[in-house]
Amino acid sequence: MHIDMDYVIDRLISLLNIPSPSGNTKEAINFVEKEFRALGIASYKTNKGALIATIAGKDQNKEVTLSGHVDTLGAMVKEIKANGRIKFTPIGGYALNTVEGEYVHIESSSGKLYSGTILTTKSSVHVHGQETKDLKRDIENMEIRIDEKVSTKEDVEELGINVGDYIFLDPRTTVTDSGFVKSRHLDDKAGVACLLGIAKYLVDNNLVPNYTTNFYISNYEEVGHGASASIPKKTFEFVPIDMAAPGQGQTSDEYSVTVCAKDSTGPYDLDLKKKLVKLAEENNLNYKIDIYPSYGSDASAALRAGYDIKAGLFGPGIDASHSFERTHKEALENTIKLGIYYLTK
Repeated sequence: MHIDMDYVIDRLISLLNIPSPSGNTKEAINFVEKEFRALGIASYKTNKGALIATIAGKDQNKEVTLSGHVDTLGAMVKEIKANGRIKFTPIGGYALNTVEGEYVHIESSSGKLYSGTILTTKSSVHVHGQETKDLKRDIENMEIRIDEKVSTKEDVEELGINVGDYIFLDPRTTVTDSGFVKSRHLDDKAGVACLLGIAKYLVDNNLVPNYTTNFYISNYEEVGHGASASIPKKTFEFVPIDMAAPGQGQTSDEYSVTVCAKDSTGPYDLDLKKKLVKLAEENNLNYKIDIYPSYGSDASAALRAGYDIKAGLFGPGIDASHSFERTHKEALENTIKLGIYYLTK
């Protein structure tokens, strides 16, 4: 099985460089919509702004839905301080020390972008000495320095920046010669790129999936309600492709596809988990099985919303999740292959 990894990596890089924190995802959704259209796959948008693309299957009485989410971590202007600095509120769950020193862009309501940097309120060692090192990295001690000549609240307001404006974290995307992809927001743009890779393989090889297959691109997963609505009615199996999280005590790594057995919301469907593992074994994929104690997915949101579905989850291993993330092309390729086998075997 040959996967066009140049296509996958190219689309992944493009998507990573489109800012899309939860609630501000139109441009990313439109990008994915155009990609499905280029493959000849019809799609539509839900009222909430998610995208659903569909390939007809051999059996059209039941449907399988794969999902991935384009929404990412980010922030929003909470307060314009008297000194012209910005106090922000996070979007999504991340430790504040992982964004200290990060470059950002603030998008004003008119659409103009202003660059800046996330710093602590006592960022200079030469001014604050040991306090700079000891300062607790909590939201009260963090601020954004705007790259404009501002020194008062009024100066910032004159730029058109207001409370509620979105703040984008610089993804800093890099692909190394050794095959690593380093970037913020691989969760879950790596999964969305895998979905595009699966769809392209089916189209290029004139493969018809066993069941009509939906690709659900959600846009509110990071805040917990991504796939809580609009899952196609005939769906009997719902399988997000989302990151696996390597780390101490985990089996996941950056080179394999990982099948999730359980996360913080409970076990995934046992029969579906066994099916995915069997497909990985029979087709000699590099795979792992893992459990995530601090993790939820679009399947979690769908089950909480009351959908009568079998839920599974698999995806590429992504190191340092919700921080300075990294994966490898091998993990993406193994994930795509498992998705293809799941739909066609």
